[in-house]
Amino acid sequence: MDIYNIAASLDEYAKKAPYQAAIYFPVGRDKDNRAEYAALSFKQLSELSDQYAHGFADYGIQKGERTLVMIRPSIDFIAVVFALMKIGAVPILIDPGMGRKSFLQCVAETEPVNMIGIPAAHILRFFIRKPFATVKRQVTVGKRLFWGGKELSELKSSKRSKFKVEKTLTTDEAAIAFTSGSTGIPKGVVYEQGMFRAQVDLLKNAIGIKEGDIDLPGLYIFALFNPALGVTTVMPDMDATNPTKLNPAYLVEAIETFGVTHSVGSPTIWKIVGKYCEEKNLTLNSMQKILMMGAPVPPSLIGRYEKIMPNGEVFTPFGATEAMPLTLIDGKEILGEIADLSDKGAGMCVGRALPGIDIRVIKKDDRPIAKWNDALELPQGEIGEIVVKGAVVTREYLHRPEETANAKIKESDDIWHRMGDIGYFDEAGRLWFCGRKAHIVETDVETLYPVQVEALFNRIAGVHRTALVTKGKKAILVVEMQKDVENIFKKEFTEKAQAIIEENSLFESVSEVLFLKDFPVDLRHNAKIKREVIEGMVG
Repeated sequence: MDIYNIAASLDEYAKKAPYQAAIYFPVGRDKDNRAEYAALSFKQLSELSDQYAHGFADYGIQKGERTLVMIRPSIDFIAVVFALMKIGAVPILIDPGMGRKSFLQCVAETEPVNMIGIPAAHILRFFIRKPFATVKRQVTVGKRLFWGGKELSELKSSKRSKFKVEKTLTTDEAAIAFTSGSTGIPKGVVYEQGMFRAQVDLLKNAIGIKEGDIDLPGLYIFALFNPALGVTTVMPDMDATNPTKLNPAYLVEAIETFGVTHSVGSPTIWKIVGKYCEEKNLTLNSMQKILMMGAPVPPSLIGRYEKIMPNGEVFTPFGATEAMPLTLIDGKEILGEIADLSDKGAGMCVGRALPGIDIRVIKKDDRPIAKWNDALELPQGEIGEIVVKGAVVTREYLHRPEETANAKIKESDDIWHRMGDIGYFDEAGRLWFCGRKAHIVETDVETLYPVQVEALFNRIAGVHRTALVTKGKKAILVVEMQKDVENIFKKEFTEKAQAIIEENSLFESVSEVLFLKDFPVDLRHNAKIKREVIEGMVG
């Protein structure tokens, strides 16, 4: 079997480009409100991860042990994760903003042997013990109070020797991450080392991330790939759990200070930054790529960045925690014929499959499918459930046999993952996304796909976003207006919406148009609409 450990890449780049900056992290602002940063070179980051790896190993942390990491985004967060991977331990990464009940369930399911976290995390562990019952070793990032274990500063070894990176197999567990939980309780996704290798290869060879690039990760999880790509990370000065509250001036300042070349983030982030740049008449000249993902990206947002980013391009990759990246399409292709088709209800085009990725559309079925059969596949143009296969596709959910059976289809030694998304292929072999399977609206007269229908209304002046939801056997269009114009355009929207309903023969299916001040959304992207919550509010 193949040997691979993603942590070895950090040491390789420390040899190749020792004094290249590996990470800049904001630590405050000066008297003139300019950002101040802590920084480490690749050499320093490699050495720091070695010191932690020596300390963790001396403390007893071993290969294969699942280790809960509850550290705020920081230089230490990156160094600790790579130290664990050097040992061959398996970091568990859980979004703390998912809510306490879901978070504790996720902890219990992963059965961590070790826990490395801030004091608040250990206080939670001390008072709510059952989910943490498997934890044998505790490491506090900060001051340890009345609980046991060690402080991270104590485990920063004085040894200066290189830590020998564990030789892990491509089939060994590398990390555990969790889905966003936008359609239910988050599920643990087991990443193997070989999946990390495949993701790094696609980011490098298919998406074009280069050594020496400078990344501003709007989704913090992507910062973990950068040391394996030889890419400098500039951590944004923002609250990752609430992107809607970000100060766009701070992100633009970081881009201009460091000459950021690319970024990954949700449409929510780039709407806020785009509006700021237009108001201030700013251009982001260093930016070569922005990857917008996590929710449907309207062509109008892509169009705004043609002027804002004159030397770069917007891309909208398709994927999920269980399988990413899968497809790619650039803004230039979208802004031609595709944008017009999207506005008329064709869905959102997410492009063609990346190398080594196999994507099919099968007949929608809510039941498990045990074995793959080519007869499952639908012909080009027909809407169905999107399934994917490839080296980046995870094989199971952790301790969720029922969910694994519902989401995975076996084909010999391979696994097809059922994305839970609905779509179709066009004549050019491009994949179109029409919404989540769980969000399909079945009325007395027709089946409606949310992304297709909502696009008809999202281009009306003053609209922030819309959601098509179910009320019995009827559909309701719920509208969130832009905050600065919501009272001005409501009447105009209602008139135009009724005209669109009639033009598209939706009058028998869409029974009402309602307004909601703020849509409930997922915490990770602040872009995925929680439709089931809206249904409860308007039902």
